[in-house]
Amino acid sequence: MRVRVLYFALLRERAGDRQEDLTLPDGATVQDLKAHLGEIHPNLAEPLEMAIFAVNRQYAFPEETLAEGDEVAVFPPVSGGSKSPSLDFFQLTEDPLDLNALLQRLVTPTTGAACVFTGVVREVTEREGGRETSHLEYESFPEMAESKLQQLADEIRARWPAVEGVAIVQRIGRLEPGTPAVMIACTSAHRDEGIFEAARYGIDRLKEIVPVWKKEVGPGSASWVQGDYHPTEHD
Repeated sequence: MRVRVLYFALLRERAGDRQEDLTLPDGATVQDLKAHLGEIHPNLAEPLEMAIFAVNRQYAFPEETLAEGDEVAVFPPVSGGSKSPSLDFFQLTEDPLDLNALLQRLVTPTTGAACVFTGVVREVTEREGGRETSHLEYESFPEMAESKLQQLADEIRARWPAVEGVAIVQRIGRLEPGTPAVMIACTSAHRDEGIFEAARYGIDRLKEIVPVWKKEVGPGSASWVQGDYHPTEHD
């Protein structure tokens, strides 16, 4: 059977291409594919140890059986009911982030509070001996990222039912120090209805399940930053 393999971030660089079509025995599993990739691309051996697999844009696990025509994405770990689902807004963009435009999408006549988290590109990481960053390069798997952003919003609403609007905007491409890289906004009628906790949950969860990666480029060096969270069947 034939499957299409998509590579992202470090694995794309090591494989030398963004995608390739492979022939596997009928009944092959994700684990079989992983072993095969290690054989045909020896330079993938190290990143494959921690790699995450998604089959047809859903997280997959070693024992899962593949089928003819499956799309398999391979990438490193990424760094209840809805009251008003029409207020949700998700975007991956190369354009600068606009806080006012984002809030305009969420504020309704019943909105009395908004909590916004914005992540900014650091120039110096003091906790790691003062490492300098010249710029960041963000990459994503957009088709899967969009569905995971919707899942994230659904999780927020299940935990904080009073949240009215959820917006998540992630920059991709090259970002200079001091540039906002991600923005998460939650709105509700009152400030004590969970919007602070929801925004914090949003950024933490985004770094677990949304396939977006960043490369740190500094003076004389460049490296992909990856987390250590591996999705479970509940993700």
